[in-house]
Amino acid sequence: MADLSQFDPNSVGLLSNNVFGLPFSEEEARLVLLPVPWEVTVSYNNGTARGPERIFRASFQVDLYDADVKDGWKQGFYMREPDKHLLLRSDYLRKEAELYLKFLTEGGDISENEFLKKTLVDVSNGTRAMNEWVYTQTKGLLEKGKLVGLVGGDHSTPLGFFKAIGEHKGEFGILQIDAHCDLRDAYEGFKYSHASIMYNALAEVPELTKLVQVGIRDYCEEEVDYVNNSEGRVVTFFDKDIKERQFEGESWKAICDSIVANLPQQVYISFDIDGLDPKLCPHTGTPVPGGFEAEQIYFLFKRVLESGRQLIGFDLNEVSTSHDEWDANVGARVLFKLCNLLIKSNS
Repeated sequence: MADLSQFDPNSVGLLSNNVFGLPFSEEEARLVLLPVPWEVTVSYNNGTARGPERIFRASFQVDLYDADVKDGWKQGFYMREPDKHLLLRSDYLRKEAELYLKFLTEGGDISENEFLKKTLVDVSNGTRAMNEWVYTQTKGLLEKGKLVGLVGGDHSTPLGFFKAIGEHKGEFGILQIDAHCDLRDAYEGFKYSHASIMYNALAEVPELTKLVQVGIRDYCEEEVDYVNNSEGRVVTFFDKDIKERQFEGESWKAICDSIVANLPQQVYISFDIDGLDPKLCPHTGTPVPGGFEAEQIYFLFKRVLESGRQLIGFDLNEVSTSHDEWDANVGARVLFKLCNLLIKSNS
């Protein structure tokens, strides 16, 4: 463990330290954060590829006292540097994808355009390589006994982590906080689109026994049919239904407990920041009116842990920083809470 005798948690975060101003190396830290600077298939706003580095910078403003998890940070959090080659590849393929999407939305026929057919192949190969990279990195960390959190990027980024943690931990469920179902099959022609992450996870991760979605408010008929035909493997708590239950007098605690009741023993949190009210994430890739206060979601996570279920990993995605630092500030605080909860659940 790191020597904390000279570290003052009440003082300013030193920029020479790591995430949240903590003085841990990767070897000393119990929890390692893997940044994935990738946003090739985003279909509206961009900026998420640089989310991890902006969240890292904003994290130095986060106070280390968490009333729910006192001294969780003392077990050590460490965030790796974003991989520059991955970021450059994302930037390059994003430009190709933008031309493809512009052509598609203007009614073009891709089958008649040789350049854009090549783009589809390039993006497909690039996203497969990203998935394999994430799988290799997270698998290596899990084998070292580390707790692992992934920081995107867009929501396509954690598929390799789902595979690695399934192999390492066995059967588990995903608690997905999101405005979108992400259950589209090869959205816009991209097999590994951000809008297809849960479709791909359910198809490719056999250990994933249950997907519980919370806050969904922007979706298509194809996705509703998928949920309805999943034989209970997917349970979706739509934002509209949650709000109507509250309007009729049901407590948030009761609603949370009905959500938790659908989860298996081992739980992975996949947190798309757009699950929150867009005032907290105005520059995220596809903001949607509605959603939650951060404290509501923290309470839901608290009920998960109080139920005796174990949190085994998490990802935080779609924090976009293309305009100002507000989104990164919120993202850093959500990340700190997720880190503390993962520590608490594994103590």
